[in-house]
Amino acid sequence: MNIAVIGSGGREHAIAWKLSQSKLADEVYVLPGNGGTENNVDIDINDFEMLLNFCRHNTVELIFVGPEDPLANGIVDYFAGSPVKVFGPDKAGAQLEGSKIFAKRFMREYGVATGFYQEFGGANKDCCQQLTIFPKDTIKKMNGKCVIKYDGLAAGKGVFVCSNEEEALAALDEIHQKYGEDASYLIEERLEGNELSILAFTEGDDYQLLLPSQDHKQLLDGDKGPNTGGMGAFCPVPFYNEELKKQIENDIIEPTMKGIKAEGFNYKGVVYFGLMITKTGPKLLEYNVRLGDPETEVVLPAMKSDLVELILSCFDGTLKDYKMEFNKGFFVDIVLVSGGYPAAYKKGIHICGLKEDQELIFHAGTKKVNFNLETSGGRVLNVVAHGNTLNEAIDKAYERVNDFYFEDMFFRKDIGRRNK
Repeated sequence: MNIAVIGSGGREHAIAWKLSQSKLADEVYVLPGNGGTENNVDIDINDFEMLLNFCRHNTVELIFVGPEDPLANGIVDYFAGSPVKVFGPDKAGAQLEGSKIFAKRFMREYGVATGFYQEFGGANKDCCQQLTIFPKDTIKKMNGKCVIKYDGLAAGKGVFVCSNEEEALAALDEIHQKYGEDASYLIEERLEGNELSILAFTEGDDYQLLLPSQDHKQLLDGDKGPNTGGMGAFCPVPFYNEELKKQIENDIIEPTMKGIKAEGFNYKGVVYFGLMITKTGPKLLEYNVRLGDPETEVVLPAMKSDLVELILSCFDGTLKDYKMEFNKGFFVDIVLVSGGYPAAYKKGIHICGLKEDQELIFHAGTKKVNFNLETSGGRVLNVVAHGNTLNEAIDKAYERVNDFYFEDMFFRKDIGRRNK
């Protein structure tokens, strides 16, 4: 079958790479793709009419949606009457990522373990003022140790992890400057513990889990600096065991699946569970309604099973009985970013060290210009390595990083070492 992958980042490169290995895949197109992907087609990923025409003209039977925007904009609903299968939730289900407030209310409604939160701004503004609930008071009660989240989609940059009142008030100012004085947002308690990313393939009832991974979201070593889209990841996670898996399923995954079914979402896709493993047990920080990035760049290489088979099982009712297989060892991803990211950064800088036959190098912000590769985004390359142990995978990944160079290239030096 012919397949289209929607998106242009490292996640989409990894998805296309994995899909292309399937005996069921003929052509794999990437829309619009990047400098490292093949069969690129320059199409506006939110122009659903154009996408449908492309699928008809190229006999595309399956679309794998990488980023959240097309899902939040209703691509699944648009294609519902066509012969093309779109892997992802409908517009209603995509609210689990599209609105942080909707997601928190969903967690509360269906008993999903999560932290305390308070809603502010937008439709909640007058209500909160009538109840004399003000954001600065909430911040003060938490001694500034809180997480502030913009309600809508923000490409991973709408979350502010604060350690004191000064940082929290600065985060409020930034939200108001970026999104307006009436912007909706959450103030949550700042949970402490080990972070964990769990990815579930589901057809809205049953599910299959990929191996657990851990993302490093903040820019600087030691989890300092601003939040980014992700500076690196590794898989699997050593502290994850059968007991923890059962607790996560009981307290978080199964109540979520119950809610998805009860709400009547048309959900054949991925649920991303961003977790914090606290002293009192696992708590859900957030949902994504697609594969995470850069987690995808390690969990798909760790997956031995055929990705196309797994996706199709979500459409034909066989997911429950699908047998997942995984490769042994550990995978580590180091993200190389442009200097200045996640704020302002240069584009169009030549990248040295790239070769066509390099395995497990996933492009993110790259483009081809006259047969050369240049930077075109903040996150530029994902350098992935495999090892029998986590330490071996870390050492191999950093050794591979030495093969690449571009002006002002930056990367974290402690990926995979957070829990050591």
